[in-house]
Amino acid sequence: MEKTLKAELIRIGWLLEKTHDLNRLVDELTRLKSDFASTATPAAKSLAEVYFTDRYPGFDLDDPDWPTLRQQVKDVEALLATVKSRLPLPSS
Repeated sequence: MEKTLKAELIRIGWLLEKTHDLNRLVDELTRLKSDFASTATPAAKSLAEVYFTDRYPGFDLDDPDWPTLRQQVKDVEALLATVKSRLPLPSS
């Protein structure tokens, strides 16, 4: 999700910064008036806490909610497909 958000941000002119904060990245999409912000916000919000606990050990005390995680993967795959479709095709 982080890389997908950053790809869209860079595509619209954002200068890359080192951050792993999904909410901040969505806020940047909103600030830059990207139509992708409204599409990405629900997935980013639902993944923000999971993403934090996964990146920083010691917070992952609960068993994973596999059905929810599978749906989140599908959501991120759909967002990635959207971003890819917006990129120019490489010339042959």
